[in-house]
Amino acid sequence: VQLQASGGGLVQAGESLRLSCAASGHTFSDSAVAWFRQAPGAEREFVAAVGRNVANRQYGEFVEGRFTMSRDSAENLVYLQMTSLKPEDTAVYYCAVAPRRFWVSRRPDDYSYWGQGTQVTVSS
Repeated sequence: VQLQASGGGLVQAGESLRLSCAASGHTFSDSAVAWFRQAPGAEREFVAAVGRNVANRQYGEFVEGRFTMSRDSAENLVYLQMTSLKPEDTAVYYCAVAPRRFWVSRRPDDYSYWGQGTQVTVSS
């Protein structure tokens, strides 16, 4: 299983970005999929996750309605639409999968495969 995250970049506060995660050797609809982020010197932080049933969805407390995670089963992609970005959202964002897991988890240890990460930088 290989995951490829993309879509990061440098934006100003208040702007939007959409991150994408593509998988090879795996079907997202068969797993729980999550986004995490990690800022320099900080621990990896849960951002969002979708379970095998897309109705099972969770977001980190800091999201406050600004981010939306979705899954395109036909294209086998997951997205993280981020709006109203803040400087404190600056981090490397990772997608991760937990094969065959039905429910989402906020714990990084529950995810077996990780993408390489994509840098998001928000300037003030």
